Amino acid sequence: MAIIGFVGLGIMGRPMLRNLLKAGHTVVAYGRTPAKLDAAVADGAQRGASNADVGARAPIVITMLPDGPEVEEVVLGAGGILSGAKPGSLIIDMSSISPLVSQKIAAACAEKGVDFVDAPVSGGEPKAIDGTLAIMVGASPAAFAGAEPILKCLGSSVTLTGPVGAGNTTKLANQIMVACNIAAMGEALTLATRCGLNPEVVFNAVKGGLAGSAVLNAKAPMLMARNFKPGFRINLHQKDLRNALKTAEANSVCLPLTALVQQMIASLVATGKGDLDHSAIATFVEAASHVEVKAS
Repeated sequence: MAIIGFVGLGIMGRPMLRNLLKAGHTVVAYGRTPAKLDAAVADGAQRGASNADVGARAPIVITMLPDGPEVEEVVLGAGGILSGAKPGSLIIDMSSISPLVSQKIAAACAEKGVDFVDAPVSGGEPKAIDGTLAIMVGASPAAFAGAEPILKCLGSSVTLTGPVGAGNTTKLANQIMVACNIAAMGEALTLATRCGLNPEVVFNAVKGGLAGSAVLNAKAPMLMARNFKPGFRINLHQKDLRNALKTAEANSVCLPLTALVQQMIASLVATGKGDLDHSAIATFVEAASHVEVKAS
C-alpha cells in the first residue's frame, strides 16, 4: 500500500479520495476550503498542512482541480507540491486542463527529478463514487507503470494515450463528443415534445439503436426529470470546450460544432445556469423553442 497525497476535494476529488482509502492506501489530503479538508479527515485521510507538506510526505501526489491556472499554482507556485517533493516522486494530475499546461508543468517537474502524469477522467460524480471512471493518461512508459496501480483504484478503464499532454488531448476529444451529444439530444427531444410525443417513450424507442449512447442514457432521464443537480457543471464544460478550441486553433483544426455548442453554453452561463449539470445544455434549445421536455 502506498502513501498518496491528494489535493482538490470537490465533487470529484472527495469520492476519489475515499476509493483510495477503501483500497487500503494512506492518503494525506489538503485543500484550501477548511470544511472540505475536515470532511476528508473525517473520511480517514491524514491532514496536510499545505501543498508543500503533502509533496514532502507523499511520494505520489494526485491533484484534482478546476483548470490549468489552479494546477500551476498548486504544483509550481510558492509553497507548491513541487517545492516539497523529493526526486523520484510522482505527481498525477487528474484535472482536465490544456495539454500545453500539462507539458509546461511536466518540464518543471523533470528539472527536479519528479515524474509528472496527466490523467484526466470521464464519468462525472457517479463514476467517481463507484470507482469506475474512464482515465486517459499521458505519460512516459516508466511513469505510467508507477501510476497505473493507483489509477486502477479509481477507474475501470486506464489507458495510456501517449506522452504527457496526450491524456488531456484525449479528454478534450471526449468533451467535444459529450457536449455535442447533449445538444443533439436536446434538439431531438424538444422536437418530439413539440410534435406531441412523450419524450420518455421516444427515449426508450431509440436508446437501443444507433442513436443510443452512454451520454443519452445518463442525461436524457435527468432532462426529463428536470434534475440538474451537478455531477459535472456547465461552467466546467465551458472551460473544457474553451481549451479544445484553443488547442484546435494552435493546430489549425476547424471545430464548427464545438464552437456552436460553446456559444450555447455561453448563453446558459449568462442566464445563471453555469452551476447546473451539463445535461442542462439541452435547455438552450428548449428555451429557444418555448418547450419543456418532461415525461408525461
